[in-house]
Amino acid sequence: MSTERITARDPRVQGAVRELEGLITANYPDATFEVAEGEDPEGVYLTAIVDTDDLTAILETVGDRLVDMQVEQGLPLYVVPTRPLKRVLAGLQQPRPRRRPRIELDDLIPPVQP
Repeated sequence: MSTERITARDPRVQGAVRELEGLITANYPDATFEVAEGEDPEGVYLTAIVDTDDLTAILETVGDRLVDMQVEQGLPLYVVPTRPLKRVLAGLQQPRPRRRPRIELDDLIPPVQP
């Protein structure tokens, strides 16, 4: 087993990142990307920033190809889909409707037997 550490500067990783970015932008043209090295697990992380409600769909877009890259090519490459910070902050500022639970007294107090 090789102890070679594969980094974001590795030409194989750079080619894989470009391919994954292409797959994502084909479905999400406004997507932006960040590439960083990480430690848990050790590898290269491609963060896809996409304004969508369904982040899982991004993983479905690249999932099969990403597994091929990881298994067949031995690339420690991971995709992390996320929403733009502006959208996340806007969602946090939205007031949430407050609902009080409805409690029926008949459910809490058993009927009195004569």
